[in-house]
Amino acid sequence: MIFPLKMKENRVWRLYYGGKLIDKMRGYAYGDGEDGNFPEDWLASVVVADNPDRADKPAKEGLSKIETEDGGELYLKDLINSDPETYLGEKHIEKFGVNFGVLTKFLDSAERLPIQVHPTKDAAKRLFNSDYGKTESWYILDSRVIDGEEPYILLGFKKPVTSEKWKELFDRQDMATMQEYMHKIVVKPGDVFLITGGTPHAIGSGCMLLEVQEPTDYTISVEKCDMRGNLMPDHLCHMGLGFEKMFECFTYENVTKEELLNRYALTSTVLEEGDGFKKESLITYRDTTCFALNRITVEKAYERKSSGRACCIAITKGSGVFKADGKVLEVKAGDCLFEPAKTVDYIIEANETLEVLECMPPA
Repeated sequence: MIFPLKMKENRVWRLYYGGKLIDKMRGYAYGDGEDGNFPEDWLASVVVADNPDRADKPAKEGLSKIETEDGGELYLKDLINSDPETYLGEKHIEKFGVNFGVLTKFLDSAERLPIQVHPTKDAAKRLFNSDYGKTESWYILDSRVIDGEEPYILLGFKKPVTSEKWKELFDRQDMATMQEYMHKIVVKPGDVFLITGGTPHAIGSGCMLLEVQEPTDYTISVEKCDMRGNLMPDHLCHMGLGFEKMFECFTYENVTKEELLNRYALTSTVLEEGDGFKKESLITYRDTTCFALNRITVEKAYERKSSGRACCIAITKGSGVFKADGKVLEVKAGDCLFEPAKTVDYIIEANETLEVLECMPPA
């Protein structure tokens, strides 16, 4: 019997501070905890983080692990490679090869992230020889006011700008003007945004979110220093492209705020509803072919039928159990599971209202 596999926690180093709300969601000592350079947890990840070498950098940073029955550890990537059809499904492999095709993260920002962009599929193929770009999405889970600033995001150009002008601002490191060129949007829990490759963006301070994205770590940053003024390695700006070519990753299109929200702010649709449960789509394959995201709210019980596709399961509220044929798996807020393609049907029962997020690979 194939059953969902619970992942071990998988905190990943980033150049910005955060992470406190991830600890809060998991019930850790929120008041005593501190934000730091591990503000993300990569969920059911088969992607290695593109981070600078550090004295304490773990091997294969970013790859998720499961705990084996004998108390050992095993990388999810190695498990998938051992039996691709069981874990990914034959049809998925025919189209995408032995690659899960999606990366999901918990992310909590205690400060604004660098203004950045990710490549489109075409740009990723041309510049990085990759089949995947980095279209991504944000589902806001929690928020906090930091230094009097409401949680916000920066997204898209609101003023006409050329690559020459954008590079001029970069060369001067004129971040104030760069921010003025972008839309600033105050966010709240429940908001969902889609960020296509090529779109400039930055997550502001106070945002705790689930990020679902294409499975790469290509991030072009236009800021040479972190938020505390420390100079960062050049590689974290241009990802090996150099300070000229990196500007080919941006799409220089300005839109009004109304156009931006119509394009990138998504609304949920109810897929099914019954006594004690509701399943909604948050991101559909009509919005992007790169991934999909569903939310299942369980107050009593929900019968989960196998879709025949692998997916990442994130628990963001409550606690309960997954069970089938005598097997019981306890889950709570902050847990992550990988659901193999050949998973059996099972029942989700809530001890307290559960929010279960289903993060699906490409269409």
